[in-house]
Amino acid sequence: MIEVKSLTKQYGNTKAVDNLSFTVEQGQIYGFLGPNGAGKSTTMNILTGYIAPSMGEVLINGHNILDEPEAARKCIGYLPEIPPVYPEMTVEEYLSFAAGLKKISKKEQEEMIYNVMEMTNITSMKKRLIRNLSKGYRQRTGLAQALLGYPEIIILDEPMVGLDPKQIIEIRELIRGLGKKHTVILSSHILSEISAICDHIMIISHGNLVASDTPDNLVHLMKGSEALELTVEAKETDIRRVLDGVQRIDSCEVKPSDEEEACDVILKTTGGTDLRRKLFYLFAEQKMPVLRMQQTRISLEDVFLELTDNPVAAAGQKAETDKKKRGLFARKGEKEE
Repeated sequence: MIEVKSLTKQYGNTKAVDNLSFTVEQGQIYGFLGPNGAGKSTTMNILTGYIAPSMGEVLINGHNILDEPEAARKCIGYLPEIPPVYPEMTVEEYLSFAAGLKKISKKEQEEMIYNVMEMTNITSMKKRLIRNLSKGYRQRTGLAQALLGYPEIIILDEPMVGLDPKQIIEIRELIRGLGKKHTVILSSHILSEISAICDHIMIISHGNLVASDTPDNLVHLMKGSEALELTVEAKETDIRRVLDGVQRIDSCEVKPSDEEEACDVILKTTGGTDLRRKLFYLFAEQKMPVLRMQQTRISLEDVFLELTDNPVAAAGQKAETDKKKRGLFARKGEKEE
């Protein structure tokens, strides 16, 4: 569907996008994650042909976005972060205007406008001026515009910014529905929404792609960052003496606890190792009561922060993902033989 090869966008001495490469397959919802200034919107604008890259290539269904812009854009429906609506028009007038810009024939326009209004649940608003609509309905109107022409790919740049919780739930369900018939690329920094909607997540930081995988696999690949928290009724020196003999502990932090004559312990384990039973019995043998024990599972938010704040972790995760892909391709090759 979409191939991005060595994409770079430079403004003066600043690289907004730096040698970015990825592939988007058909029939999935992709989440494009990154902190503010990471290069998400710049990449979106290049994918849709709004701005040209400094270097690199973008293919949409085999059409180069620079060499065949009209053919490439016909495959894409785009909703920018600020919906490109005209407040002095009614919803119906605006969609008719947008259909004309997309060169949709007059014969097809009426039925298509009705269909996209039904899909986005704005039919009851068709005679309302856009300036009188809530932000949620403006977003829906912008999305209806993106659906005109029934493009195979829908690109949404921060579609939930500024919406209230009820509107976010409505837009989330709408995007899920779109994912049944379209390939969707969703840019956001709202992690809970990305994990709830998307089949595949790409994380970008400083213009570089630092991770690309399913939400579950990203968490699994970073599971070495799991932590075990304990409160032990003992002195720090005695606790460290017990822990010194335990293997597969990456790091250990011991500090005074709010509990009387106790310490709080935070352990990072290797490869998601579960040490709860082992530590319970070790401290019990030494007559050191364990007052609290809690294993902290890594979340998508933890993965995001680790990869965007820690370039070493990002490089390691990317290498692991690439290795996994090579293994997958090798197995496919074996089957084909």
